[in-house]
Amino acid sequence: MKAVVLSAGQGKRLLPLTEENPKCLLPVRGDEPILGWQLAALARAGIDRVVVVIGFGAERVEAWLAANPVPGLACETLINPFYRSSDNLISCWLARGAMSDDFLLLNGDTIFEDAVLARVLDMHSAPIALAIDHKQFYDDDDMKVSLDSRGRLLAIDKWLARPVVGGESIGLLSFRGSGPKLFTAALEEAVRRPEAMRQWYLSVVHQIAQATAVETVSVRGLWWREIDSAADLYGARREFTDQVASAR
Repeated sequence: MKAVVLSAGQGKRLLPLTEENPKCLLPVRGDEPILGWQLAALARAGIDRVVVVIGFGAERVEAWLAANPVPGLACETLINPFYRSSDNLISCWLARGAMSDDFLLLNGDTIFEDAVLARVLDMHSAPIALAIDHKQFYDDDDMKVSLDSRGRLLAIDKWLARPVVGGESIGLLSFRGSGPKLFTAALEEAVRRPEAMRQWYLSVVHQIAQATAVETVSVRGLWWREIDSAADLYGARREFTDQVASAR
């Protein structure tokens, strides 16, 4: 099984840390960057091929990948030349050639414990499965979801009304069986519209859910973090430092 990792963005909310280095190369545990964490986790889960969509700092990412191969994991890159003017829907569309059979899709700023990935991979029969978590309060930047009584996706957007919010996407999905074809066909349709340049790929998942069941898998109680700001980054680093200290 393969994975597609979306790492084209600069991460402007992390400036000046990302003035030269893209977000995916920021160290999160010792010298290990976000991308290194993700690739190691994917390899441990049995993923054998990864396509990393890159843009800002592409040469730095390629150099890091060349210097840090992961045993058992074939890794290739794909350039999104529109990274400055587009959002991640375009990155997905450019990577559609890698989506012809079963695959995982992973945001380039999400890190997680192995159990999160295992739980998503256990959704063998779901054409599309979206990993979600739950919390008491959601902020404006959370990608919120609305669910039916069986836990299937009804809607996903940052701007969902609070009364219908049933969780948030963590930026990890699996596509199996008919799922890859459903997703790539919806991407092809979406890019015909000019607004696609500034849309998230989850808007395509939302559209699919209006006609086809999109399952969700809860990772409640498991550890994951989205590294979207300096506070997120330093918070994750502190957690790892505390773990090391407590293990001594």
